[in-house]
Amino acid sequence: MISPSSSPDSTVKDPGHPLVELSHVEKHFGSLHVLKDINLSVNKGEVLVVVGPSGSGKSTMCRTVNRLEGIDSGVIRIDGKELPQEGKELAMLRAEVGMVFQSFNLFANKTILENVTLAPMRVRHMSKADAEDLAMDMLSRVGVDSQASKMPSQLSGGQQQRVAIARALAMKPKVMLFDEPTSALDPEMVNEVLDVMVGLAKEGMTMICVTHEMGFARKAADRIVFMADGRILESGTPEEFFDHAQTKRAKDFLSKILTR
Repeated sequence: MISPSSSPDSTVKDPGHPLVELSHVEKHFGSLHVLKDINLSVNKGEVLVVVGPSGSGKSTMCRTVNRLEGIDSGVIRIDGKELPQEGKELAMLRAEVGMVFQSFNLFANKTILENVTLAPMRVRHMSKADAEDLAMDMLSRVGVDSQASKMPSQLSGGQQQRVAIARALAMKPKVMLFDEPTSALDPEMVNEVLDVMVGLAKEGMTMICVTHEMGFARKAADRIVFMADGRILESGTPEEFFDHAQTKRAKDFLSKILTR
């Protein structure tokens, strides 16, 4: 088992510089200290799954990677470049970092196709025809291309979340962030979204996934990070974490979540 401060383990897919790197990151919400000296790196092609109890700082950490949440101190780098504070450089970097949230955040007044083409046209300055071709490819990739002409309200929750994934993929990001993407779904819709995520993992997409889905963590993760009380307490392969958790906090967490 690796300690959080150790060098990357043997599961890391690319021994070059990390694609995502958080160094001594601190974050407060008022008097609440939500991220405490976070040190984490994710290499190209790696699937990192972040687990832990509610309130542990998982989602906050995920949201700092594209500065949806600011940090109080520390450094975050994407592909070797320090995360800009604001402005055009930050907007350009966010285009390299796809994010899928708990809620789908689709534009209700636009068709599925329009939802997916909007960012490539506005940010990447693609022509409408090229953006539509790309959008249809991405919608096909997640299995909802037949829904392209419909409005979001006409789709199930699972379908809408797959559209949200397609929308993020259409920007051709270097890394995908997933912040509990199945938590708002009915149980029967969860697997259709997880199947898409497993497929992306197999294709070599670099991913940081915050999730309570332990089956997905076992199946798709190269490495699992366990957080509690704003800190990273453990980091290792799925086998190491699930079968040989080191800390009492992780063992308590697993004993509760795996018996549900």
